Amino acid sequence: MIVAYRHAALIRGINVGRAKRVAMADLRALVTELGYSDVRTLLNSGNVVFTAPHAEPGDAAARIEQALAVTLGVNARVTVLSGAELATVVAENPLLSRATDPSRLIVAVLNSATDRTKLEPLLRRDWAEEAFAIGKRVAYVWCPDGVLASPLNEAVARALGDGVTSRNWSTIEKLHRLVETSS
Repeated sequence: MIVAYRHAALIRGINVGRAKRVAMADLRALVTELGYSDVRTLLNSGNVVFTAPHAEPGDAAARIEQALAVTLGVNARVTVLSGAELATVVAENPLLSRATDPSRLIVAVLNSATDRTKLEPLLRRDWAEEAFAIGKRVAYVWCPDGVLASPLNEAVARALGDGVTSRNWSTIEKLHRLVETSS
């Protein structure tokens, strides 16, 4: 019996500047050529949902990252969440009762769960109206005055450096629905 697993890949930084433009059709083709099936993209920002024959998101991330560089000439970090991990991110968000605008509720997805320790000092600070929580492999960041004006969001990015990619809550929910409906 072959068991297939749904994953969501979050590719950081593509379609942000001229140097890293990737058509979503090309991205779908690239992921399909790697042997993944049911490949679907969300938005024009490097969010990909696909089915893999194995449950190793880290392997998929490395393969997609390498293929982006070799095939499309784009160096970009890729973070892959399994469908189960994405469901946990959605189910365990402790800030939903406080966050009133999904575009200002950020989910920072860590490349490695061990990076959580880098965020723990931020829990001890007073962020005024902003709010912060840490999940198993994510940080939830509520930025009521906007993401760009958020000292908390900046502190999270500084603490994690290259080890994180972020999406707003609306995008996370869309990815989750796409994973669920494609299963």
